Amino acid sequence: MNDNSLLFDHIHIVSEQPGVAAKWYVDKLSASIKGEYELRNAPQITVSLGGINILIRGQRPGENPVVTRGMKEFEGYSSHDEWGTDHFGFRYQGNLLEYCEEIRQRGVTFLVEPWEFTPGNPICYVSAPDGVSIEIVQGR
Repeated sequence: MNDNSLLFDHIHIVSEQPGVAAKWYVDKLSASIKGEYELRNAPQITVSLGGINILIRGQRPGENPVVTRGMKEFEGYSSHDEWGTDHFGFRYQGNLLEYCEEIRQRGVTFLVEPWEFTPGNPICYVSAPDGVSIEIVQGR
């Protein structure tokens, strides 16, 4: 089997308000909307950010989604303290601290303020709609 046969395709988010969530990614992180349609009786919006597709869909008939737990602080790290996906991350090519100030001005809420994870490598976590946590790391 060739290791190049498996490629990353998308992140799928179930959203209470898909339109509001998609607008957040566009307004706060400069994403773009690639498409909007209905699939299996729920709205679905494809958002492009950082070269990946984020599929944001609404509640489907019969589903009863629950809200994820919030990010918790532990000694030396942060976590949702639950099984499954904790967060997804982006690498910022440029000065991450300046970028954080820029997105803060756009109204982004930081779950974890920028801090130096390892020497010279700041990271932060931001809060996206529907309890989604996004890590942003300094590009090298």
